[in-house]
Amino acid sequence: MPTPRTELVELRGAWGLSQEELAALAGISVSTLGRWERGETKNPTPNLKALLSKALKIESAKELVEVLRPTGSGFAVNNAGVADAGATPNAQVAVSVGNADDLGRVHAVVPRLRRVLDAFDLPEDGPTRPLGEIRADVVRANEHRLEARYGVLADELPGLLTELARASQLVVGEEQRQQVASLRALAFRAADGLAFKFGYLDLSARLIDLMRQSAAAADDSLLVAASEYVRTENFFANGDLFTGGRALVKAANAVALSNRDLPDVAAAYGSLHMRAAVVVGRIGDGRAATDHLREARRAAERAPEGVYHGTAFGPHSIRIHELAVAAELQDPAGVERASAWQPPMELPAERRSHYYIDLGRAQLALGRYDDAHGSIEMARIAAPQHAREHPQVRSTVGALLQLRPGHSRVVELAAWAGARAV
Repeated sequence: MPTPRTELVELRGAWGLSQEELAALAGISVSTLGRWERGETKNPTPNLKALLSKALKIESAKELVEVLRPTGSGFAVNNAGVADAGATPNAQVAVSVGNADDLGRVHAVVPRLRRVLDAFDLPEDGPTRPLGEIRADVVRANEHRLEARYGVLADELPGLLTELARASQLVVGEEQRQQVASLRALAFRAADGLAFKFGYLDLSARLIDLMRQSAAAADDSLLVAASEYVRTENFFANGDLFTGGRALVKAANAVALSNRDLPDVAAAYGSLHMRAAVVVGRIGDGRAATDHLREARRAAERAPEGVYHGTAFGPHSIRIHELAVAAELQDPAGVERASAWQPPMELPAERRSHYYIDLGRAQLALGRYDDAHGSIEMARIAAPQHAREHPQVRSTVGALLQLRPGHSRVVELAAWAGARAV
């Protein structure tokens, strides 16, 4: 019986690629890639290996061997490129591609990030590129954050922040000063993507404060709104959801003074209401959550799905937040409505993973244990590094482990996520 190449599937997912996208990058047919992933064919020929390595940014022959090794981690890949949780189980623990190494890189970089921030006004001497080149790296860093490529992001952040510190000292004129401040704000946001998700809450709070200061210095009202969106992490961390909700409403009202017919403005306004819906949903205020979602939908009529100042917003993102609200309110009808849809591949991997994490915990609460397990598997495929570190994944899988002791696929998932029976 064919043994799936799970690590190949997960690496494709980590880069946010569909089978069609990876096949196009590697110059092969989708059916050929599907047979490789399902383990129905032997390893690719040397020339095809080279194309695959380039498409997946694999740097060594050893890493390629690991990626192409049949692993059979408890789920297979069907012809549509989707994981089937009902495949032949394997009791061995299969770690997602690069996770052990990537997670180590993230934790190792945190002391370096702290040192860079401590000396931000006293940067080391070194080259400083034109702002256009730095801007391209800041954009790429936030793409890594949105696609949950945390190991790659960890590698790039210290040098990028150090160069931005130097650039901040070298600016000439108000226009350049605002440009560098804008880049700083977005770079601090990318760094917060690591700090918050990996539990460094003090560092996260510091980065959020620096982002807010930089956004104000940039004199960019939409960047200020984005920083207020991110600031909600502080309120989630300290449990002060009422203040978090008020902060979001205040920020949304400030955006409302602008021209909301412009897509960027509508997205800033709508994203604040989208996040406020989840905050008040967690408090248990269903009526307020409905009102916030209504405002977000109105804004989405003027803002197509996209990434605005580092935040994904649009009709698809709202549907993901509708599910999050239903999960917070433990609303079975809302969960059913939201789960009748699946997030498209063009959405950032982190956001798709969030959808399946929320769906899994909602299905668990409804007693649909097999569905809950399948949803967490889908979250792992969408963004393995994101799912593995998410506390709701651990709590959901821990509950499944308690409810299904000895279930081989649940045991494997629990070992991968570091979850314990609850």
